[in-house]
Amino acid sequence: MADIFAWLFSFFTLIALIVIIIYQLMCLADLEFDYINPYDSASRINKMVLPEYITVAALCGFYLVTGHWVMALLCAPYLYYNYRLYSQGKHLVDVTEIFNMLAREKKQRLIKLFYLIFILFLSLFWLIYTSLDDPYD
Repeated sequence: MADIFAWLFSFFTLIALIVIIIYQLMCLADLEFDYINPYDSASRINKMVLPEYITVAALCGFYLVTGHWVMALLCAPYLYYNYRLYSQGKHLVDVTEIFNMLAREKKQRLIKLFYLIFILFLSLFWLIYTSLDDPYD
């Protein structure tokens, strides 16, 4: 039963991460279509970067603590990429360069989104598999 709750927690955490990434993509799309100014768009995106990084690190740590090694290994490249961006100081969107980097920022977040959706489907598979495996254990 504890495994089912672990997979449920993982599922909802991944949904939260996907919502954060979609919010960032919406801010970039609003900027691209000139619905919002660059300062507001950059500040909205930058407010969501650290919560995203912390949530990914917590999820990867959660997988390690609960013994789901394969999922932890699948989360490790995403965690490493976020760590590398943070350590190089490239994790925040610059207001003055946001129009020049718009295509790169959108591409980066789309790749993150697809990667998270892949991990979400794996988590959903393991949730269903665990719930059907031992119903009384």
